[in-house]
Amino acid sequence: MRFGRRNVDGKPPNRSSGHGRGNRRTKDLVPALLAGEIAMVYHQDIDRVAAEGLVSSGIVGVVNANSSMTGRYPNLGALIIVTAGIPLLDEVGVETLSAIKDGAEVSIDGDSLYVDGELHGRGVRLDREALEARYEQAKETVNDQLAGFAANTLEYIASEPHLITERPDFPELDTDMFQRQALVVVRGIDYREDLEALRRIGYISDLRPILVGVDGGADALIENGYTPDIILGDFDSVSKGALSLGAELIVQGYPGGDAPGAQRLDRLEVDYKTIEAHGTSEDLALSLAFENGVELIVLVGSHTSMVDFLDKGREGMASTFLTRMKVAPILVDAKGVSRLYRTTVRKRDLTLLVLSALFTIVVIALVTEPIRLVLRTLWLNAT
Repeated sequence: MRFGRRNVDGKPPNRSSGHGRGNRRTKDLVPALLAGEIAMVYHQDIDRVAAEGLVSSGIVGVVNANSSMTGRYPNLGALIIVTAGIPLLDEVGVETLSAIKDGAEVSIDGDSLYVDGELHGRGVRLDREALEARYEQAKETVNDQLAGFAANTLEYIASEPHLITERPDFPELDTDMFQRQALVVVRGIDYREDLEALRRIGYISDLRPILVGVDGGADALIENGYTPDIILGDFDSVSKGALSLGAELIVQGYPGGDAPGAQRLDRLEVDYKTIEAHGTSEDLALSLAFENGVELIVLVGSHTSMVDFLDKGREGMASTFLTRMKVAPILVDAKGVSRLYRTTVRKRDLTLLVLSALFTIVVIALVTEPIRLVLRTLWLNAT
């Protein structure tokens, strides 16, 4: 028996049931979820992107082995889930959750967790009021996180200064990026809205930038009707279909030669290039475009504020911060482009304008007596 996602007062229902499905990595779990299931996650401080993915999958409940909002900083993930009317049971424990097999009937009833009708464990049931209070408290402690972020950045500069001042050892590309614009797509915050805005104003169709998909960003481009020119990352979240469209594939490897993504591409027998580099795949995509002489980088779905940086929860975000400093002269967020860009007059529009003008002239000639008289005189003289 399944229970609805909302009560009549708009709050999440006290009880909800569905088949359970889990994964240690939320970003791998989201594509596999089916509507009506209970998501079983192991995600401390659920970020906004993960929460929006869970909500859009149509699940009827979330059970988290860890704390969805620890209070270390003001993250929005848990609030997004609960505000959508989805029950959220927190801190049930890793051992408790890992003992549940995919497909088992999982029920959330208050702070209790049932599996196939049997009480399996207990957690902390989160509601909107409690989360909002925790969110406000987190705003007061965010300074500690910012201090840690700054210390991490300084440590990164001190230990690896050459990564900022020297050009990475990039392979020779088949794609010519020199003096062209590059659209770098990360399947992150607001990527759907950003791509739709760029499509609506005609930016992509008019300027035809190099399309760079960072891991799942390749599928984001395909979903919107575009074919990526370059796909770059560790290839853990790129669909098999995206790999068959002829894009240039670049695998990010760790310093020392280990490149887990290459193993998948080897099994699929597709051609690829490898880059050994620190930082995130997003950092590498920006550096690749910058070092290959693009005139402008437009970024979709990436981090735009300090909270976004903290939301990712990675110690390596210092490299992202420094990469942004390096490419800043030619880096523009997609939201800015959609506000500033104005479509130029296209040939098709100009042709329609000329035809409309000719049609107007013909109509005027047919209904205006002096012009009709002149036309008849010209016709008689010609014959």
